[in-house]
Parts: sequence; C-alpha cells; structure tokens
Amino acid sequence: MSRLEHIRIPEPEKPLPGLTISSDQGLIQWLSSVDHKQIGIMYLWLSVLFILVGGIEILLVRIQLAVPNNHFLNPEVFNQLFTMHGTTMIFFVLAPAIFGFATYFVPLMIGANDMAFPRMNAFSFWCTLFGGLLLYFSYLAGGAPDAGWFNYAPLNQFSYSSSPGIDYYCSGLLLAGIGTVSASVNFIVTIFRLRVDGMGLKQMPVFVWMILINSFLILAAFPSLNAALVMLLLDRELHAHFFNPGNGGSALLWQHLFWLFGHPEVYILILPVFGIFSEVFPVFSRKPIFGYGFVVASGVAIALLAFGVWVHHMFATGLGNTVNNFFAASSLLIGVPTGVKIFNWLATMYGGSIRFSVAMLFAIAFLVEFTIGGLTGISFAIVPIDWQLTDTYYVVAHLHYVFIGGSLFGLISGIFYWYPKISGRMLSEKMGRWFFWLFVIGFNLTFLVQHALGAMGMPRRVYTYPDLPGWGILNMISSLGGGLMGIAVCLLVYMLFTSRKTGQIAGSDPWDANTLEWTTTSPPPLKNFNLVIPVRSTRPFRDWKRPDDTDWAREGVNNE
Repeated sequence: MSRLEHIRIPEPEKPLPGLTISSDQGLIQWLSSVDHKQIGIMYLWLSVLFILVGGIEILLVRIQLAVPNNHFLNPEVFNQLFTMHGTTMIFFVLAPAIFGFATYFVPLMIGANDMAFPRMNAFSFWCTLFGGLLLYFSYLAGGAPDAGWFNYAPLNQFSYSSSPGIDYYCSGLLLAGIGTVSASVNFIVTIFRLRVDGMGLKQMPVFVWMILINSFLILAAFPSLNAALVMLLLDRELHAHFFNPGNGGSALLWQHLFWLFGHPEVYILILPVFGIFSEVFPVFSRKPIFGYGFVVASGVAIALLAFGVWVHHMFATGLGNTVNNFFAASSLLIGVPTGVKIFNWLATMYGGSIRFSVAMLFAIAFLVEFTIGGLTGISFAIVPIDWQLTDTYYVVAHLHYVFIGGSLFGLISGIFYWYPKISGRMLSEKMGRWFFWLFVIGFNLTFLVQHALGAMGMPRRVYTYPDLPGWGILNMISSLGGGLMGIAVCLLVYMLFTSRKTGQIAGSDPWDANTLEWTTTSPPPLKNFNLVIPVRSTRPFRDWKRPDDTDWAREGVNNE
C-alpha cells in the first residue's frame, strides 16, 4: 500500500436533520448541536464556568482561615462553601473537562467523523449541565449542602441537616451521573465500532486507550454512588432509615457505598490525564513513547485494582486488623502500575530533543507534584500513620496534590496542546509561562504547608482555629498561595477568550505531532475527514510525514 493511499471512514449514527452545525454558528445551533466537536467545547466551557465558581468559594474559605479566631464567615456558611467547592471541583470541573477533551478528540484520533450516538452525546452534556445547575439551585431553595463532598452519615440525615441542600446534592449528582454513564457507553461503542480501517487495538493512541478503560471503570463504579444517593433520598423524604443507626440503619453503609465509588473516582479523574501526558511527552520529546504496551497494561491494572482499596478511607472506623491489613496491602500494590507510568514518561524524555512549551512544562511539573501526592497517599496505606493523620490537613494536602497536581495539571497541559486544533489559534507561550509559574508557585504555597499543619494536628473541616504555635503563619501562607492560584486562573481564562481572536494562526500541525487529529484542518470541518491516511502504527501521521525515518521505526513505533 502506498503512503499516499487513504482509508475509508466508518460512519456514526446519522444525526437528526436540521440539528447539524453550519458555518454560521448561532446560539440556537450551539444549543441544538449533536456535533461532537461543539459538544466537547461546551463541556470545556462548562468546566471553566464552574472552576471560577468553585474558586470563589474556596477563596472565601481561605480568607476565613487566614488568621486564627476569624469571624469573616459563620460556621453554617463555611460548611456550605467547602462542601460546594469539593463537589463542584470533582463532579463539575474535572469530570466535564475530561469528557470535553474525550468528546472532541476521540473521534478525531480514531479517524471517525462523529461519536457513535450523536444524540446521546448531546443528552450526556445537558444532563451534566442541568445536574450542576440543580446543585447550585440549592442556594436559592433554603441552603446549600453542608456535610462535605463525601456527605457522611449521619450528618446527611434530616435531623442533622434539615435544609433541602442535601436533597439537591442527591438530585444534582444523580442527574449528572446519568450523563456520565451514557457518555461512557457512547465512548465504548465509538472506540470499538468506528475506528478507521487499519487501526487495531495495538495501533490506538494511548489517550484513546485510557478513555476506553475509564469508560468501563465508570460503568462499574457509578452504580454504587447512584444507589447510595437514591437510598439517602429515601431516608430523607420517606423515612427509610438506610443510614440511620437509631432505626436499624448503618452510618458505615454510606461510607462503604460512597468510597466503593469514591476511590475508583480518583482513577476516573486521572486515567484520561495519563492519556494526555502520553500524547504530550512523545510530541515534545520528539520520541515515541517508551513501553507503549506497559503504559496501556498499567492503565488496565489500575482500573482493576481500584476496586480493592476503598477501605483505606475507613481505617479509623474500627473494622478490625484483618480488614485493615488486606486493604493496606492492596493500597500499596496499586502504587506499582502508577509508578510504571512515571518511569515510562521519564524514559520517553531521556535522550529526547525536548521542547519546553507550556504544555510540556505542565507535564514535567506533574511528574513532581503527582509523585508527592502519590507518596503521601502511600503513607495513608500504613494504618498507624493513617490513624494519626486522618481528618487532618495532611489529607487535604494529599487530595489536592492528586487532583490538582495530577488531574488539573494534565488538563491544563491538554488545553495548551490541543487549543490550536480546537480554535485554529495559538495560546501565547509568553503569557502561558507567566500563568505556569504563578499557578505552580501558588499551588505549592497553598498545599505544601498543609502537610505540616496536618502533622501538627490541625483538623480539617473546622471554620476557625485557636492561635497555636505555627498554625497562624502556615495558614496565612496557604491563603496567600490560594490568592496566587486565583490570579493565575483568571489569567488563563483571559488567554482563552482573547486568543480566539488575536492568537497566532496555528495551521493544521503546529507541534509536528503524531496522531490523526492533526491531519485535518484547525479547527476541523463539520465532517472531520473525507479520507484518512493509512494507519500502521500508534503514530500514523509521523509515519506518513516521514516514511523513510528508519530511526523512528527502530525505536519501536511500529506495532505490526
């Protein structure tokens, strides 16, 4: 087969007449769109909207905690703010951003013209949006939820929280969960059925692999959360007493159901990001990814092991040494496949000709920040240490080094990497470097000191604290770092808006990239491809641009 020969493209389910997007994109066309690219963009803007809202909430919390014995917020408002912040960031910032990138780029990366079910794709987005709006309607309906993003029993019972906030929490997350599950089904069918001829499983980009694994993980994890939310609604509205110990229920049942979802949720929010890094590192190192098979296999291993570690969130509940020892061992074990990926990325960079773009800077920073988060997570697998540090600010620090230093750093790297393809314009590398340093410095100022606060015994979820030695100055540093992060996020949003009009024209392949999405125009047309270049490896565009690059072939890119 000649390198100039092209391949036919499998067609998705046909969209409804009149609902496709013309070049004249008005508001009604956006609202009625079933085009995967526009739905992906709406997911991303939804994430931007909620990160601004969630950021304001946590900045108010950090103002309250900046000094001891502060009365800027009262306890009720404080509890609502930190609950809404955590729920917003996990369910309506990180998750929609991941689905935005996946919705936009999975069809492009597998040579398809749309998702398998375009209508379901739109349905998934609108469920997520209205789930978030329903959650925030609680502010107008008598009070937001106030029992933490994990919503522990018995605090979630009507006798402890009589405002309707927790009812809206349940309803909003149930609706968003329907969107998440339906999107996952769509990704699975799309990846299995619409890959271009020649792209077998061994030729799929790592990002597509991670989305596929993640979709199965979602289908296995979300039923536990959805069941818990329905049971809680029955408790609060119909007095069912599933989680009320005074009437034969079990408060620990909520923790088991929630964390059976909640710990896989950590990997649901990080596996797609691993896929983003597995695209960024090879492109900006000018090398193929080291150990493609190990990167994919370690993702599968993480997904399987994710369901055997949830009880390490419950070591302090008194389940007994046998249970604790089993889950301590499994929690240590899951660090192995994650470490495999870290070494694969380091080996990818080793000996490469590295371009320090902003996308690559965030990828490198991730290696440092996520490793810190991983090591502190391993410390929680040691039961006596967990007993001492659980429910302290050490947990808060660990959580944010995983979710921000891991998931959010990866999503930002993806923004700088793929923004030219989405918009046809480049983000400013100069301004991006300012953003990078403001965000990284602010992040470490905010959360690094919280490890010390936790070790010193400061409990989390308290609206104020006494003037004990060291607590005041460390909290002030943390609050100042939060302010820097807020400035950085505002700078990023400014760049996203202004670059749409004033950014440098990108062209179809500004990074000299490797995968199929870079073979079409920037931004892609309504129909992504008429013809697709031949796919013989995990890097088909590189093969097509450099057919005589024998060094590239020797480095293991060809998987045939």
